[in-house]
Amino acid sequence: MLDSAMAGSLNIERARFNMVEQQVRPWEVLDPRVLDVLGEVKREDFVPAQHRKLAFADLSIPLDHGQFMMKPVVEGRLLQALELTGDEDVLEIGTGSGFIAACLARLARQVVSIELHADLAERARSRIGASGIRNCQVLAQDAFGYQPSQSFDAIAVTGAVAAVPEAFTRWLKPGGRMFIVRGLSPVMEALLLTRQGPDLIDTRSLFETDLPYLKGAEPASRFEF
Repeated sequence: MLDSAMAGSLNIERARFNMVEQQVRPWEVLDPRVLDVLGEVKREDFVPAQHRKLAFADLSIPLDHGQFMMKPVVEGRLLQALELTGDEDVLEIGTGSGFIAACLARLARQVVSIELHADLAERARSRIGASGIRNCQVLAQDAFGYQPSQSFDAIAVTGAVAAVPEAFTRWLKPGGRMFIVRGLSPVMEALLLTRQGPDLIDTRSLFETDLPYLKGAEPASRFEF
């Protein structure tokens, strides 16, 4: 008979397999590198302890400060949309749990991830380090005060925006790609932006979703009289 620890480990691996094969793949995530990463990075280690049993569920998982881990299907579409080959410098805006940063680090050359809340940044840094990942730097920074010392091949924005901040697009290298969710809740649009030239950004709609807003990127308040 299997002991309880081994049985628990097998159950976790079965749940991870089912997440990839029954949730993510049917949502048109077919890039084998992305599917492999989602099957290898231990998502349960990035989930708050009280929600660990929900690590592989088709749900957004609450974090501190009103933040959330995205659903696995959205994470998969984000990672696939950036079309990373392993040679890229990537910026993530909104570290959250650190799971997406860990996945990006497995797919790219180098990752910088910025997080407004210092406690979330510290926890994510610890989790990423414990996973053996060494090519990801987590910084406690406000995206709207951040001054990067470089431009990036890809940018992943994990919070929604009412309108795409011009600064974010300036940080893209020529040919660089950005995943971002724009619009008014509850109907938002996931977009892939590609820098085609100094003043030319191509915009492609990917799918509809709904995410909490990035702090500082909320829609303007409307007052009724």
